[in-house]
Amino acid sequence: MSIAPSSVNSSPRQIHLVAHFPGVNSATVWSDPEAGSQIDFESFRHFAQSAERGLFDYVFLAEGLRLREHGGNIHDLDVAGRPATLAVLSAMASVTSNIGVVGTLTSTFNEPYELARQLATIDHLSRGRVGWNVVTSPDAFHGGNFRRGGFLPYEERYTRAEEFVALAKQLWNSWEPDAIVADRTSGIFVDPERVRRVDHRGPQFTVQAVSTVPRSPQGFPVIVQAGDSPAGRDFAAANAEIIFSRHTSFAESQAFYRDVKGRLPGVGRGEDSLLILPGASFALGDTDAEARERSREIALAQTSPQTAVAWVEAIWGHELPGLDPDGALPTSEPSDGTQRQGQVSTRVADRVARAAQLRDRASREGLTLRELVAAETAKHTFVGSPETVAADIDRAVQERASDGFVLVPHLTPGGLDEFVDRVVPLLQERGVFRTSYDVDPETGASPTLRQTLGLPKPPNVAWTGARHREEEAIA
Repeated sequence: MSIAPSSVNSSPRQIHLVAHFPGVNSATVWSDPEAGSQIDFESFRHFAQSAERGLFDYVFLAEGLRLREHGGNIHDLDVAGRPATLAVLSAMASVTSNIGVVGTLTSTFNEPYELARQLATIDHLSRGRVGWNVVTSPDAFHGGNFRRGGFLPYEERYTRAEEFVALAKQLWNSWEPDAIVADRTSGIFVDPERVRRVDHRGPQFTVQAVSTVPRSPQGFPVIVQAGDSPAGRDFAAANAEIIFSRHTSFAESQAFYRDVKGRLPGVGRGEDSLLILPGASFALGDTDAEARERSREIALAQTSPQTAVAWVEAIWGHELPGLDPDGALPTSEPSDGTQRQGQVSTRVADRVARAAQLRDRASREGLTLRELVAAETAKHTFVGSPETVAADIDRAVQERASDGFVLVPHLTPGGLDEFVDRVVPLLQERGVFRTSYDVDPETGASPTLRQTLGLPKPPNVAWTGARHREEEAIA
């Protein structure tokens, strides 16, 4: 599929912006005096309302199923707990009116009926503003929380995820739009002929159920996906409506955009049915030079001494007792240590080459170990004055490196405020970002998340009978 460049005579492409609540990784600078709690309702309220004031598409929550560990010890140095996603989505939806709420929930350690029911419930309570970021969980570290105790082999994770999503969609689609009749004369509230039983039999799930929740105002939750492997890209092309991408360099982002959008015709979809939104961090200043210095300071604050040591140990392949984070890199060579979660490279040759590369950079730039890790891992996507950042974001969307961005601030909960106050108005002046949500002019109803994103409402798929085997599942 060829993605045509934007024409100077055509209307500019509109930018989609998402606000990612910080709090499950080292992007959070909890030591800053302005930082608040990641488990206080006030933090979620402030963040969600700031994003809505900035007219963002939705607020996005990652999910941490376990605290991080290093050498068997708890290593969560930057967050105070990891609350359950569904509860937080409900809370944020209750204090906003227009912005969407999207959460990460694994298809590996949940069950389709219960998760579909909970998401459909919140979708109703929010009047159609919910989305689901479908992830697969690859490791025994997280699997230890659950009775299966292990993890699915790589090749089975997306098989389970695809069947999981298909089954969820069957459940969401099992109430016809006119199933609720509310005929007080006859005493019928729900027409039983318009509610269908789901009888699903597949390799991963056998479910015989009747959904307890009608179709929501937007049909069913928006599906988000974050995989980047070939299997993940195929899954996204077939199932997702938004891809949360990790690609942030311009050339990589354009290549990813072309690749994934090019897969859509093969599954009968058009380019606009799938939005690609890379994660992005930012550092603002009155000038570009001031922003670069601020970015360096933030990156160092995001990299604790313990985090720096753990990162280097992952490359070296073994523990490095007594390593000074404010000193130099190890003089010893990496070994063929046991792979651990989050390991940067897997082969000894990769590690040796990577170590040499790091030593060279540290020597050239005069960096300590911690400063080097900060420079390698905490690079910010957009750095500059508000004018520079607005121009860079606009260019990425107009030249099809993305459809917008998932912004990850470094402070909880006020890290988004400066962007809302200083960058959003400049995007609006460029004519590439909304100046209001599209509220229904007749009813005053708030937009659904699909309407805000410009995505089509799912069709009411015609039923061919009560029994739907795997091959008949709604894709």
